[in-house]
Amino acid sequence: MSESKAAAVATSPDHHMRVDRLSDRPRQILIVVANPAVSSNNGWPVGFWGAELTHPYYELTEAGFQVTIASPDGGKVEMDALSDPRDPSRWAAEDLITMGFVNTPELAARLEATPALDALDWNRFEALLIAGGQAPMFTYRDNTTLHEAIGAFWQAEKVVAAYCHGVAALVDCDLADGTPLVAGRTVTGFSNIEEDYSDRAAGVQVMPWRAEDALRERGAHYVSAGLFKPFVVRDGRLITGQQQYSSRKIAQAVIAALGV
Repeated sequence: MSESKAAAVATSPDHHMRVDRLSDRPRQILIVVANPAVSSNNGWPVGFWGAELTHPYYELTEAGFQVTIASPDGGKVEMDALSDPRDPSRWAAEDLITMGFVNTPELAARLEATPALDALDWNRFEALLIAGGQAPMFTYRDNTTLHEAIGAFWQAEKVVAAYCHGVAALVDCDLADGTPLVAGRTVTGFSNIEEDYSDRAAGVQVMPWRAEDALRERGAHYVSAGLFKPFVVRDGRLITGQQQYSSRKIAQAVIAALGV
């Protein structure tokens, strides 16, 4: 095959998997990942968890959605080291989806310069996904921009999803009438038994507070499926996932909620 013909075939949309769609209009979804930070507990560099971006990205784009990756402050974002399949620890070495993402130049480049969350037109998007990792537990809970975005999506009757430590953004998010968004709702997130496991493995207290306890204190009905089991809860337009292994299920639940 000639070089010009190969290029034409590669750029043709006809060879991609066919997806049944309700509309020819591009459908857009927003995923927020954390900006790099430093753990106030241990002085470690912390970021977002790789699979919590890459796995939903894979599911959503395969279903025909256009996905924008943003961060609260904009700029370069970084994965928690243990979530990077290239890390010498090999903690996530089996994560082929994330490996494919970081080794695809045009995708890896999107992590070098994410748009700031408040610089985007939120009306463009049908759903908001908030990924976790370690940095969210130090940066998400009192982030007013995140709260404003969640409120805007919620008031517009759009889907809001948060998972693993990304649920930190939901804890202190109040509705327009002042009631907690999570009050009376069934949710999940990184569990106490998973925090116990992480603390034992690290030999230190990893997180400054616990998502399960905070959600319960705000009136949520917290549920989980056990240690590191993929688990997602949908309560109306609010979708939550237990931990990184729930990331693909989160995306699948969002796709179902959007009627695809």
